[in-house]
Amino acid sequence: MKFKTRLIVTFLTIVLLPLVLACTAFICIGGALGKEQEEYGFRNKDYNMLIDPAQESRSISDEVFLKVKKIIKEDPAGLEDISVLAEINEEIVNKSSYIIVRKQDGLYYTGNEVAAGQIFGSLPDFEEDDAQRELNRSFYYDDMRKLVRQMDFYFSDGSQGSFFVVTKANSLISRRLFVDMAIAIMVILIFTSLFLTNWISKGVFVPINQLNVAMQNIAEGNLEYMLPGNEEGEIGELYRNYEDMRLRLKESTDEKILAERQNKELVSNISHDLKTPITAIKGYVEGIMDGVADTPEKMDKYIRTIYNKANDMDRLINELTVYSGIDSNRIPYHFHRINVSDYFGDCVEEVGLDLESKNIELNYSNLVAPGTMVIADPEQLKRVVNNIIGNSVKYLDKERGEIDIRILDELDSVRVEIEDNGKGIAAKDLPKIFERFYRTDTSRNSAQGGSGIGLSIVKKIVEDHGGYIWATSREGEGTCMHFVIRKYQEAE
Repeated sequence: MKFKTRLIVTFLTIVLLPLVLACTAFICIGGALGKEQEEYGFRNKDYNMLIDPAQESRSISDEVFLKVKKIIKEDPAGLEDISVLAEINEEIVNKSSYIIVRKQDGLYYTGNEVAAGQIFGSLPDFEEDDAQRELNRSFYYDDMRKLVRQMDFYFSDGSQGSFFVVTKANSLISRRLFVDMAIAIMVILIFTSLFLTNWISKGVFVPINQLNVAMQNIAEGNLEYMLPGNEEGEIGELYRNYEDMRLRLKESTDEKILAERQNKELVSNISHDLKTPITAIKGYVEGIMDGVADTPEKMDKYIRTIYNKANDMDRLINELTVYSGIDSNRIPYHFHRINVSDYFGDCVEEVGLDLESKNIELNYSNLVAPGTMVIADPEQLKRVVNNIIGNSVKYLDKERGEIDIRILDELDSVRVEIEDNGKGIAAKDLPKIFERFYRTDTSRNSAQGGSGIGLSIVKKIVEDHGGYIWATSREGEGTCMHFVIRKYQEAE
């Protein structure tokens, strides 16, 4: 729930809930006090009698006297009709009041036999003076807590008659009502405060405390801590922002840990790969120094081996340089228009000599038109070819190795295929070979050398040329690398 909605609900609760509960309490307390009066023959369903009994008693008697005067004026014998008197009494019976009609000294009619029996003997006499009789005298009986108003008249036979309106006016009722209502209002306010405090605590303070605990976990490095519950409104947005932050921090931390692990692995691989040629170079140099290469042929062999090992070291250093460029996305490119046939013809001629010395047969076929052009960086594209061929050479397991290079025409693109007859790659490993540091066989790769970043460099360079690369392989038969580069077309 949003804070704005929560504030509106709080405001309405503070206003309406105590009001509703106070009205309910008033009705219940008034009903209880009314029941208490019924024990003395009174019934009360008018709450004005509980609040201001004196004023309400006068108001009741005024209404009754007006009606009685009208009856006397229209029909002097009207008050002798018991049904008329009963009707008048019925109008005030629920207001802790009733009527008494006295004829001479006897009781002619009463609306409450029990209460009338207590007060009848104490009622004032008939007023002989006409002027005083019109004043409708009032009396209060303190011992019985009753208010009495009197109106005198004559019956049709000339007998003296007195009409009394008797009202129960116990001030204790008003005091008890005040005390009970004060207690009820205090209870209502306490209940409302507890309800609102609990509601706001659950809706605001509990989520904030949970968020505080979550932030403490983040500060301590625990990125797995998730906030419980499914909050809505501003609190829900805060929870979602925390979760987004946690996931990003976790992703960043995982990437950092992975990068550190990969860098350690790279250092280990490069150390191994550098140690191998350095050890060989030292061995051959010592052989020359000790005079082991005592013939021109041996000397030439030793020097050529030293040269090849130095080239291996140079290649590793170049790979590290390119890897650094991949990591920072700053590989230097110098794009030119190059002729596909001429460029790959020179590449094949250059790598052919090296493969021939290793007893590896190189087959080359070019199926594109002589004038086909592409936009590429010659040095980086040569790195792609050399890395793929170097990888193939590393894992050839046949006595007579074969590498086929095919240049194919694909309408608006050129596809290059480099296939070997080596060990091949398992189907489960094939989708991962272009990932940095991924090795299908750790022990084999360590023995053969290799930093584990060669194919990732190839993939990066091909994609930076706007192309794409993939591999197909069958275990025991060989692997084929395919990469595609878009042709250069003159604008019309």
